[in-house]
Amino acid sequence: MNMALETYLRNKLKKKDILLMTHIVLGYPSLEDSFRIVETMVDSGVDLIELQIPFSEPIADGPVIVRANQRALQRGATVEACLNLAERVVREFDIPFLIMTYYNILFCYGVRDFVSAMAKMGLQGAIIADLPPEEGYDYLEAMQTHDLAPILIFSPATSDMRMKYLDSFCKGFIYCVARKGVTGADTNFSTGLESYLVRCRKACSLPLAVGFGIKERANVDFLRGKADIAVIGTEVINRVEEMGVASVGDFIRSLSPVNTNSLGGVAAEGE
Repeated sequence: MNMALETYLRNKLKKKDILLMTHIVLGYPSLEDSFRIVETMVDSGVDLIELQIPFSEPIADGPVIVRANQRALQRGATVEACLNLAERVVREFDIPFLIMTYYNILFCYGVRDFVSAMAKMGLQGAIIADLPPEEGYDYLEAMQTHDLAPILIFSPATSDMRMKYLDSFCKGFIYCVARKGVTGADTNFSTGLESYLVRCRKACSLPLAVGFGIKERANVDFLRGKADIAVIGTEVINRVEEMGVASVGDFIRSLSPVNTNSLGGVAAEGE
């Protein structure tokens, strides 16, 4: 997968009016289970996957993902082991993969070395949840050198001016968190969210991904025409906790939106 991330997304959006991005914590429940989850997600039609390298203090994450981070670390999910797994899935599956983590992971590894390793593995970009551009010069420069996409984050509290500023550093897509707070809590899919996404759209020309609180098909349907990518993370981990890895495929397929951009009219994705 060597196509630029934004180009890939634009091409997919010619055929689907909203894409699915899933999020997993590498090493949860185990490294081999993580591979199986990725395999199931790809087989179930996801368009791109966010691979979280576990960290001891994941400040943007809610209790479910925090717990998954803790268990992955307890079971030996080192940064090196996670990068090896990331390299394996990139080699195996022909969709884009992104790294999601926190700045301390990059700092301890070496920012430029980490970005170089990502590029060599064929990863497409990264979300560093606690790194604003004002504090990330080395990271942003390295990402540009290796033609990788730094994904930056909008929230409902982000001003229009700040959105435009963040957009000037971002590539690939913008990650729009659907509400204030951490991952996993319920989101009110309403006119308030819609007006926020209108602001996001006006501030940038990149595709918009929306995460935090997407749990069912109705949430994905709400985003159609308002955003480009629905991000599903906490609910996947909930399913794995409650019903095991085998439950992931049916859940992802239940979210798949109806394809209204195909030449043949309305058809279910995958038909």
